[in-house]
Amino acid sequence: MTNRKELDPEKSPSAAFGLLLRRLRDEKGWTQDELAERTGCSGTHISAVETGRRPPTTRFAASSDRALGAGGKLVRQSQAVRHTALIEGFPEYVTHEARASEVRLYEVGVIPGLLQTSEYATALEADTVRREAITPEQAEERVGLVTTRQAALKRSPSPLIFAVLDEGCIRRPMGTRAVMDEQFTRLLEFAEQPNTVLQVAPFAMGARRPFNLPVTVLTMPDRSLMSYAESAHRGHLERESTFVLPILTAYHQLQAEALSQAESVAMIEQVRKGTP
Repeated sequence: MTNRKELDPEKSPSAAFGLLLRRLRDEKGWTQDELAERTGCSGTHISAVETGRRPPTTRFAASSDRALGAGGKLVRQSQAVRHTALIEGFPEYVTHEARASEVRLYEVGVIPGLLQTSEYATALEADTVRREAITPEQAEERVGLVTTRQAALKRSPSPLIFAVLDEGCIRRPMGTRAVMDEQFTRLLEFAEQPNTVLQVAPFAMGARRPFNLPVTVLTMPDRSLMSYAESAHRGHLERESTFVLPILTAYHQLQAEALSQAESVAMIEQVRKGTP
């Protein structure tokens, strides 16, 4: 078949799943649309999963397994996909983040990945390994992704990046004093860039803080909006503007209540010096 993308199962668990799905579909003699009708999704979704552009969800793997009579093969392979370092939904989000013209993020507890130094990221993941939540290899993958994501945003024209950090992000120590000192330097350098805005949401905001969990809103080159939020085990990318617009409105309210960039920089300097 012409114009058919070749898949390398060694590239990633998602690619291996996609190749298996394609092979089983071919054995049935079904088109992507015919499989989509039997699994309750679209042919476009089938194509994205087969080419590794979208990881399979548990529900998708189970429905495809039943439709194709795979005897659990697809379900087992999907478990290998989810056993990577990244939670379900995040790899897809990263592909959109790399193309966004505007990124608005709010983080709680830790410095967000786009602003982390590699040393801070390493210290953060080392603790996750200590708790046996991930393997050392998965920690290495996560740290590597931090660098990859940051590099993707160093393009022309530069995307606008608005970052609001809960005060706990800068007060929570991570690693050694030297690691934190370098991280503070990174935040201050970020604030000086012409395409960025850095603000701290102080504890004093109390109930006026509109978000209790991290959230990101992306504005794409065509001005469409997406939002991304995570639970402990999976991420959710929302493309429907009806749901994204209220989140964007709340984000603007958050910015209005947070410290100004000048005040935020002053707070970071105080924390860095160990002064109240």
